[in-house]
Amino acid sequence: MCCLQLVRRMFLDNNMTGQPSSLVTIGWMCGLLVTPLDIIDALPGGLFLLPQTTLDSCPKHVHVCFRFEEIVKNFQVEYHAGGATQNSIKIAQWMIQEPHKVSTFFGCIGEDRFGEILKQKAEEAHVDAHYYEQTEEPTGTCAACITGDNRSLVANLAAANCYKKDKHLDLEKNWSLVEKAKVYYIAGFFLTVSLESILKVAKHAAENNKLFTMNLSAPFISQFFRDALMEVIPYVDVLFGNETEAAMFSKEQHFETEDIEEIAKKTQALPKVNMKRQRVVVFTQGKDATIMTRGDKVEMFPVLKIDHKDIVDTIGAGDAFVGGFLSELVQDKDLEDCVKAGHYAANVIIRQAGCTFPDKPDFH
Repeated sequence: MCCLQLVRRMFLDNNMTGQPSSLVTIGWMCGLLVTPLDIIDALPGGLFLLPQTTLDSCPKHVHVCFRFEEIVKNFQVEYHAGGATQNSIKIAQWMIQEPHKVSTFFGCIGEDRFGEILKQKAEEAHVDAHYYEQTEEPTGTCAACITGDNRSLVANLAAANCYKKDKHLDLEKNWSLVEKAKVYYIAGFFLTVSLESILKVAKHAAENNKLFTMNLSAPFISQFFRDALMEVIPYVDVLFGNETEAAMFSKEQHFETEDIEEIAKKTQALPKVNMKRQRVVVFTQGKDATIMTRGDKVEMFPVLKIDHKDIVDTIGAGDAFVGGFLSELVQDKDLEDCVKAGHYAANVIIRQAGCTFPDKPDFH
């Protein structure tokens, strides 16, 4: 799922207690995640899912996705606000805790029941969500079907592909939030929908010496949307990715190396518009150490140890890492603290089913 997110740096009021006064995040792509509790070996109408698979709304699978209402009707479910960026925003808000609604999220939904539920779930997560509501497509949905240790996903992006720059981002009330922002985060998925929105924000960040961060998101982004990606890379101050995304990026850029440290250094050295900030590259590697460039060095940060039997669900771990990282970044913390926060958040999430978390973190 695809996301555009802008994060406003938290400023400290000299007359206050030192708590952040505001954090603005603007994201693209909202999916309503529905998690069946007593799940199924077969969908309604005799449609079957294989364990550990993902179906999307391509023509071959659309008959499954559009039976979402049947899944909801026939099985006990839980609803969660989802999508990669919205997950990261929820995690950042959870890590920060108070004040509530330091995060403002922009996304696209349909004018329907699932859209209303999504708004309610964002409210419960203390995220200040402002959605572009349209009638072309219904709200994006994703059913997580759980059988034992297996988890299969049935996704219908729908409204996620309908975000319009001129209908939402360009509106004065929305762009004013962008102008107030100091830190921006964008997932590469959004390159598939609105490159013009990305570039407008990226150029604003560079022209005003603000921090623009991005995620490679998936190997297919580097492979099939390479030209669009490379239009944005010169504006990126902090780039996130995992080891498989880094490998594909290296291949498409003809770096001629599979060494992740070398890939990080070569990525850091790519042309950059705002020369006042040196690019930082952060590559996670699952259970292996996270790689980060800082200055002329490549540093390695071990992840938190976890017993395999305590791992419930690794989907959303990358979103959680970014959310944890951003929660410290917007407080002007050292980059090492940002990585530690990312590791902590990911370690918590993989112990839960879906991108869910306890009431309060104990990171500090």
